[in-house]
Amino acid sequence: MGINQKHIAIICNYELLKDRVGGMDYFFWAFNKACTDKGIKVDWFFPNIGTHGDYHTFEIFPSNGVTLEQGFIRHIKKQPVQYSYIVTHFVELCTSFFATVKKHQQARIIAVDHNPRPLLGYPFKKRLKKRIKGILYSKYIDLFIGVSNYTSQAILNDFGNFLKPKTQTIYNGVLIDDIIPKTAARRRVNPKFLVVSHLRESKGIQDLIKAVHLLPDNLKVHLKVDVYGDGPYEKELLKLVENYKLEINFNFKGSQSNLKALCQHYDYLIQPTHMECFSLSILESLAANIPVITTPVGGNLEVIKEGKNGFVFKTKNIKELAVLLEDVINGNKYIEGPTRNLIKTQFSLDDMVDNYLRLLD
Repeated sequence: MGINQKHIAIICNYELLKDRVGGMDYFFWAFNKACTDKGIKVDWFFPNIGTHGDYHTFEIFPSNGVTLEQGFIRHIKKQPVQYSYIVTHFVELCTSFFATVKKHQQARIIAVDHNPRPLLGYPFKKRLKKRIKGILYSKYIDLFIGVSNYTSQAILNDFGNFLKPKTQTIYNGVLIDDIIPKTAARRRVNPKFLVVSHLRESKGIQDLIKAVHLLPDNLKVHLKVDVYGDGPYEKELLKLVENYKLEINFNFKGSQSNLKALCQHYDYLIQPTHMECFSLSILESLAANIPVITTPVGGNLEVIKEGKNGFVFKTKNIKELAVLLEDVINGNKYIEGPTRNLIKTQFSLDDMVDNYLRLLD
């Protein structure tokens, strides 16, 4: 490595799975290539080794049975390496880990926050603990990055408003070149819906099932909702569908590697989530000219504009969702114009990569 060559470490608590390739994988691949093109050496610290996609070109250090943080600390204690920058993704903020790293590294530490917050906020005891951690450990982090303005504000709410001078937003972005946009006229009656989500309770898919149950029988006859994804809440969701006798309406299709090509065959994405940071699924759907029905949590309202590229209903309000679905199915409410341009101009993967590269100047 040249004397002046930048050498960075990226610590990412994100499991590499070849059957679950998402927006962050595309970002990691693009960012690694951009760094290589600029002569920046990158050491990647993941929980596991991956060779799918472009990961075979990465210098990956897996945590090997310990936590990601423990694995990185072991690495910097054993290896004669001094990093220029250390960037964390999906790692808890303001912990003793950052103090330990600063003891061994003179690097500038950048902590990226991807974590959604509970709908009703943290309990008082947890809020107090976070505020104390902010006082104790935030000084070891040089820059906090929120992936939406909502997230940036949440950092300040959690750890203290005194962090505002070193907190900024870099929006997530998506690779739209291989997202096939819907070009045919959008159906106004009996539209086809999809859900793209990890199947856990906080994603609110149970609310969608209950809302469909409330619809008049004549509207259910042609209603189809395809659910893509898997997760620990799948059995509960399938049981709920069975209890409400909605098997003809919901089709759980598991994880799919070609979702970017499939989106064009649908009319609306439904995301009834209870908590969100900044949804890549929403961005990808809009890039396919598929409007979104969702809740006002997290950064959703930073991209969804009511009546322009989607519709918003109050979180957990099953009756409101049912009324909205009825209006959409009957063609009383619809989104007519294309939605792709917003993503192309404001939430592209290229912009995301460029914004992170600027942090290394």
